[in-house]
Amino acid sequence: MTKVASLPGATLYRGKVMHKRMKPFIHDLTYSVFSILVDIDALPEMDRDFRLFGHNRWAPISLWNKDYGPRDGSPIRPWIESALMEHDLDLQGGPIRLLTFPRLWGYAFNPLSLYYCYDSDSVLRAVLYEVSNTFGESHGYLIPVDPDQATGPAIHQETAKVFHVSPFIEMDCQYRFSLTPLGEQVSILINQSDSAGDPILVARHMARGVPLTDKSLMGAILRFPLMTAKVIGGIHWEALKLWMKGAKYYPKPPAPTKHVTR
Repeated sequence: MTKVASLPGATLYRGKVMHKRMKPFIHDLTYSVFSILVDIDALPEMDRDFRLFGHNRWAPISLWNKDYGPRDGSPIRPWIESALMEHDLDLQGGPIRLLTFPRLWGYAFNPLSLYYCYDSDSVLRAVLYEVSNTFGESHGYLIPVDPDQATGPAIHQETAKVFHVSPFIEMDCQYRFSLTPLGEQVSILINQSDSAGDPILVARHMARGVPLTDKSLMGAILRFPLMTAKVIGGIHWEALKLWMKGAKYYPKPPAPTKHVTR
């Protein structure tokens, strides 16, 4: 298998998230966001090197272990490696890159965080999609990467939905993901369809990256001073509009017993 020449360093991505509901009526929204891409093993070093970024401590922009995985504050890597090994995937110490919304002014809500899992030859072996809902729950979909796509222009994956997110979308659904390789630009496309194969929701995140520095962090703070609060506020506002339009309400089922499914 061809070895990847290089992987991006810590990156700050600025772009837009777009959602379009297709059924039973059209409902769409677009909002501007920023996210960060980090090597999870480099977080302690980043905590020392940046003035505006903190790891497991308060800072204008920060990442906390307790916001990911088992949510108990334990290191992120052992949790991911355990999930990978349970599904016969061994990175042999390869890098794991996390693409996520950081905490801003101490607060964050992440509808979706992505872990790009590479082996020791820097070949992408799996992607872990960690989804959170507004009920304080989270779940990870671990999907191995087809070797033919690992070094190609796009990665296409799919999985059945097992975790409740929106109270206005049924559980019997299928997700299809399309990702571009990490680099100067990032594109994440999610198509959600019902049991009949009809499209329900299309979501897309498109962004352009710059190196993560104190200068780019300050630029993000000035441009998106209340982004994380607007994310959670926007989710509830859009839910209200869906309810007013007459969208069917689906009660929340129990969360999956396992935090990660393949």
